[in-house]
Amino acid sequence: MTDITTKITRLESQVEELLELCQKLGDENSDLRNQLQHLSGERGKLLELKEQARSQVESMITRLRSMETT
Repeated sequence: MTDITTKITRLESQVEELLELCQKLGDENSDLRNQLQHLSGERGKLLELKEQARSQVESMITRLRSMETT
């Protein structure tokens, strides 16, 4: 009878460890999703800034070329 009790106790312990691991992985997953959302927003802002800079450089080049011809 003690062998069965030991096995049940070990199984309970393993189930508790599995539950703790599932909770930890769930928390990490949530954190990673938040990071991804933040980084995606930051990437969008950087792409917008890059486009503005490109536009400004193209505008300067156009002005410089027009100054050369006059």
